Amino acid sequence: MVSTPQQQLVIPPLENGDRLSRSEFERRYQAMPQLRKAELIEGVVYNMSSPLRIKSHGEPHGNLTGWLWTYKTATPGLVMGIEPTVRLDPDNEPQPDAVLFVPGQQARIGEDDYIEGAPELVIEIAASSAAIDLHDKKRAYRRNGVKEYIVWRTLETQLDWFVLTADEYVPLGTDQQGVFHSQVFPGLWLDGAALLAGDMAQVLAVLQQGLGTDEHRSFAEQLLN
Repeated sequence: MVSTPQQQLVIPPLENGDRLSRSEFERRYQAMPQLRKAELIEGVVYNMSSPLRIKSHGEPHGNLTGWLWTYKTATPGLVMGIEPTVRLDPDNEPQPDAVLFVPGQQARIGEDDYIEGAPELVIEIAASSAAIDLHDKKRAYRRNGVKEYIVWRTLETQLDWFVLTADEYVPLGTDQQGVFHSQVFPGLWLDGAALLAGDMAQVLAVLQQGLGTDEHRSFAEQLLN
C-alpha cells in the first residue's frame, strides 16, 4: 500500500495504554497542544487529562506547593517545579505534581528546558493506594534513584514519605511530635497530621523551625559555594 504525502504527515494521537518509546511519546505529545498532561511510565502511556476535583487534588496540590515553595525560597540554589516533564530514562517520562532538586547533582535542565535525570525529591497526589503512583511510578522512581518520594493519598487521608535506602524505598518515620524530617534536604520538616487536616499555619510554623536549624543553615551555605 502506498501512502500519500498528506497521509505520511499524520501523527497518531496519544491513547491510554499505548506502548511507545520516549521519542515517539514526545513526538505525539507535542502534536497535541490541547492535551494538559500525559505520562510515559514503564513504556506505557497514561493520559491524565481528565478534570481534577478541588478537594481531592487541587487544594492538596496547592497546599503542598506552598510548603515546598517556602522551603525553596529560603534555600538558594534549588530548583522547584510543578508538573514538569521529567526525562527519567528511555521508558519513563512522568509529570510529577512537584519536584525539588539541586541542578547538576542528579538531575539537570537540558538545552530544550526539560528536566533530565532523577530529581532528589518527587511528590505525587494520588486518590488511593490503587493509583499508579504507588506501583509503576514508584518502581520507576526507585530504579532511577529518586532519593525521596512523597505520595499523598487524599481519599484515604494518608501521607507516605519514602526514602531510598540500599536500592529500596523504606517509609520515613517521624519524630515524637509526628514531624517528618527530610534526609536529603536539611530543614525540610513536615507536620503530616497538620497537612492532612488542612492546618497550613501549623505546617508552615513547623517548617520555619526546620529552617532555623544549624543543619539548614550549613546546607544553604554549601549550595552557595
